[in-house]
Amino acid sequence: MPHPVRPLFLSCRPPVCKNNNEKEFIQAVTEFMKSIDLVIDQYPEIEKYNIIERITEPDRLISFKVSWVDDNGNVVVNRGFRVQFNSAIGPYKGGIRFNPTVNQSIIKFLGFEQIFKNSLTGLPMGGGKGGSDFDPKGKSDFEIMRFCQAFMSELYRHIGADLDVPAGDLGVGAREVGFLFGYYKKLKNEFTGTFTGKGLSFGGSLARTEATGYGVCYFANEALKVLKGDSFKNKRVIVSGSGNVAMYCAMKAKELGATVVAMSDTSGYIYNESGLNLEQILAHKSQKKPLATLNDGSFFSTDKKAIWKVKCDMAFPCATQNELDLDDAKALVENGVILVCEGANMPSTNEAAEYFVNSKIIYGPGKAANAGGVATSGLEMSQNSMRLHWSFEEVDQKLKEIMVGIFNTCYETSIKINRPGDLVAGANIAGFLKVCDAMIKEGVI
Repeated sequence: MPHPVRPLFLSCRPPVCKNNNEKEFIQAVTEFMKSIDLVIDQYPEIEKYNIIERITEPDRLISFKVSWVDDNGNVVVNRGFRVQFNSAIGPYKGGIRFNPTVNQSIIKFLGFEQIFKNSLTGLPMGGGKGGSDFDPKGKSDFEIMRFCQAFMSELYRHIGADLDVPAGDLGVGAREVGFLFGYYKKLKNEFTGTFTGKGLSFGGSLARTEATGYGVCYFANEALKVLKGDSFKNKRVIVSGSGNVAMYCAMKAKELGATVVAMSDTSGYIYNESGLNLEQILAHKSQKKPLATLNDGSFFSTDKKAIWKVKCDMAFPCATQNELDLDDAKALVENGVILVCEGANMPSTNEAAEYFVNSKIIYGPGKAANAGGVATSGLEMSQNSMRLHWSFEEVDQKLKEIMVGIFNTCYETSIKINRPGDLVAGANIAGFLKVCDAMIKEGVI
């Protein structure tokens, strides 16, 4: 009989009562606990040292006011967050997200997932995340700069190269990272590798922009090879989203021999049976234009959810959390999908993820499949520490090795727990056990 799941979120007891309004965080922890329940009998130390309750409570959660002035002279107030979740295996590491949807629950779910994602890379990085409900869309460069400086005027006291190393995320690209790092440098009067995703002229790493998208394809390619003796060649691919992760996922998929037939953004989805013109889409999106205005002869629908009904062999959800629900999962499986790998963080609902696993398709969860971004951030940290600059080819090769290693770790763990091919359980258990071991050996702190 499996050990009963510790009822963290099933009754009103700590930390339930403290988190019962945080639906995204509860979702992430519930998914994680289903996997840990498979091995908890084998590791009595988990309960002896109360690891589950300790690992689901962040080391600290920082919330702060961000006041700034827009181009019209109006004073605007936003809310900023940084969660430092667990540093058992290294300094806190995780991106900063600027989006109107950002709240405490989303930041905590992202930080919690980051613990295990970072663990799977094999690099010494703990889990953290940050962000604000600030919306960069429609803002001028000077408004973005003023907001970033106001945000950093509080955050700077909580981060550092050996403490907490932020990066970009949704809504935070090279421009925002530049403004954030520049003001951090001024406030601290030092030049350290405290940020990753920096510009190449001031300590950034080649291949960082492409890393998450490339990485999810490297993970998928290894999964296809090992589990099906197959490859990307002649496969029909759909990719949700059209930001950096989605674009470079699509481009790498095409390079590996696939045909990308559909992509999406907030305006809808675009479809072309013979394959999308990815270079044209990249140029269009780089001008901050929606797919709705592309006009390249492809079919377009404002129903972005309908992308999951497009017949395909492989699907890559690369937009945002919970974009793919149970009905979408059923549509994909009914249309013959053989692989779903997540480029976004928790883009599938728990019901959809469970359906994929039970349907015996290849399903790569985000904490494993999209770890290429943070892996390359870890490589940027190494380059900064050593005062070195590696070539694109060197970084890309290291990235590929890390992603292949992550797949193999997940797959080998799934075999050990007698669930061969269940990469969700494999990722959760492998990522957790490494952190658990460090927490036990470091004592109750």
